[in-house]
Amino acid sequence: MSETTPRIGPILQRERKARGLSLEQLATLSGVSRSMLSQIERGAANPTFAVLWSLTRALQIDFSELIGGARTPTMDVPAIDVVSRHNTPEIRSPDGTCRLRILSPPRLAGLTEWYEVEIAPGGRLDSAAHAAGAFEHLTALTSGLEVTSGGASRMLEAGETARYKADIPHAIRNAGGETARALMVLLYR
Repeated sequence: MSETTPRIGPILQRERKARGLSLEQLATLSGVSRSMLSQIERGAANPTFAVLWSLTRALQIDFSELIGGARTPTMDVPAIDVVSRHNTPEIRSPDGTCRLRILSPPRLAGLTEWYEVEIAPGGRLDSAAHAAGAFEHLTALTSGLEVTSGGASRMLEAGETARYKADIPHAIRNAGGETARALMVLLYR
């Protein structure tokens, strides 16, 4: 009796597209690189269990749906859905000085996204322009953060919120001597 390997790529692509997510958005939500996602969808890569787990968490599907391809019977949605700290996706800057924990549900990617932000002393989070009309709202939980957008810069004290255009290149820098923390909401129009 021969068993065939599950065709994960097409299932992953179907689930991603059903949620209206681009490869880039799923990469952000799952912590799996865009190039790896593309390879998996094309069947050119064999993902590890950890990668598959990250993808199922980001897509909010059961692991069995990704492996088996069949949807599990619809279950009642719990009154309170809790995502553990361990299952909350993170994005880290290449130099390791910036960490964003993705707090928003995957289904809102590209509409409204919110993050917990931590930046080490001297760290800087540079962002390319997001979609036209996008705005970020950064609430500083600690002092020392500097926001730059459209050629303007502002230092923030703990408790202050900066609202700025995010459809142009922008940055958040920790000018302080301790790790800075903030909550960021990204609104797309």
